[in-house]
Amino acid sequence: MTAPTPEALSAVTARDGLEKLVRARYRNGALPAALQGNETLALLAAHRSVRAYKPDPLPEGTLETLVLAAQSAATSSNLQTWSVVAVADPARKAVLAEVAGGQKHILQAPLMLVWLADLSRLKSVATARGQSAEGLDYLEMATVAIVDAALAAQNAVIAAESLGLGTVYIGAMRNDPARVAATLNLPSMAFAVFGLCVGYPVEEVVTGVKPRLAPSVVLHRETYGQSAEPADIARYDEAMQDFQGEQGMRRQPWSDQAVARVADGKALSGRDVLMQALNERGFRLR
Repeated sequence: MTAPTPEALSAVTARDGLEKLVRARYRNGALPAALQGNETLALLAAHRSVRAYKPDPLPEGTLETLVLAAQSAATSSNLQTWSVVAVADPARKAVLAEVAGGQKHILQAPLMLVWLADLSRLKSVATARGQSAEGLDYLEMATVAIVDAALAAQNAVIAAESLGLGTVYIGAMRNDPARVAATLNLPSMAFAVFGLCVGYPVEEVVTGVKPRLAPSVVLHRETYGQSAEPADIARYDEAMQDFQGEQGMRRQPWSDQAVARVADGKALSGRDVLMQALNERGFRLR
């Protein structure tokens, strides 16, 4: 019998490791059929949010490497309607942490990246040429900028995790867009979509792979199929409560938490006035 090649052995190891991660991700759900595996897929499946960081500084060139990864993401029509502000100053991070309701990991992490939907650059280019930029006033362009920022940031997250770093997104930057803009000296038509903490995780604080809804709930083929069955949601509620118990968190069904989060405008933590805040930031959405 011919011995397996190193490449074949590596593929088997990667697939086995990925299967363990997939079982952790879906808990009660069945493994997807014909699951393929490699190191990149295992890295993606192993993603978890990190909320406890060492004070260790990042190696020289880390920020530039993350930006390279971010700029390698897709961008609509190559308009590149995003920017990012790297924040390391403790005082400035303290303001951002306060905006985010006192999230201590913003203070702990050596680097906070604030990702912007940024139409100001296109506006400046058009103005310098004496040309109109009326198209920037439409909802489409704000959507493009937000999507661009999200794609870029997720590339940076994967790059960071490949370097042994941890990350966590901070959506609470949208709690007070005006204060964030003032703190970061943002120009008109630039808006902080979210923040991202980056740093080395504290080894003693072990976080598990958070379960997700079963693929059958989110995957539709050809056309949108049936909505999630109550049994699917019940199984996920159980999986989430098991996870919460393992992590020392308060046990709460996902469905209860999700419904409470969208119950009314007040549940949005100040983000119910986001349209007004965007208009004040120079966006003219129509």
